[in-house]
Amino acid sequence: MPKHQNEHIRILIVDDHPVVRAGLASMLGTQAGLKVIGSASGGEEALKLLQRESADVILLDLRMPGMNGIEVLRALSETSHHPKVIVLTSFETDEDIYRAVQAGAKGYLLKDTPQREMIEAITSVHGGKRYIPRHIAARLADRMMRSSLTSRELEILEMLAKGLTNKEIGSALEISDNTVRNHVISIIDKLEVSDRTEAATAAIQRGIISAGE
Repeated sequence: MPKHQNEHIRILIVDDHPVVRAGLASMLGTQAGLKVIGSASGGEEALKLLQRESADVILLDLRMPGMNGIEVLRALSETSHHPKVIVLTSFETDEDIYRAVQAGAKGYLLKDTPQREMIEAITSVHGGKRYIPRHIAARLADRMMRSSLTSRELEILEMLAKGLTNKEIGSALEISDNTVRNHVISIIDKLEVSDRTEAATAAIQRGIISAGE
């Protein structure tokens, strides 16, 4: 249904921190042309709310307990008419940016983004444009140029981060030491690092794996 020019941009806020939700609702709710239609503390709650209320733009946190932001984006992509999504997060690791955009996010902002820029992003995304700040766009472009790691390489990368040797990794995955070595060489090449230790460190810094894994 076409929107009339005098209609508000309807916004849904999805974040697991109550203070963040309240702050965003207060900041955006007083702006001309914007209307906060609700807020949700998690992905499941957001999807249920969207069954009752229509939204034009979602401000979506990535890292939430239960259903995370990437899973919400993927669920939304399976619906015919879904809101445009701006990821609003405290994190800007290369992998977070890449996964969010790959999953359908139209914007990517940090939570400390100034009010003026946030409103500009909402308006741009609602109008059909992408809104990704220049420094984040540069990191996204760099990430997209690198070859993606395979699921096996991700498994091995997580084990490297735990300090396992090739022999220990091979035993755990029931593959030969030589096969593990070949995978490690491929990982080092794809991440453009010099050795296995640097590969593990870079993967954690870029958000490819988490430090707790």
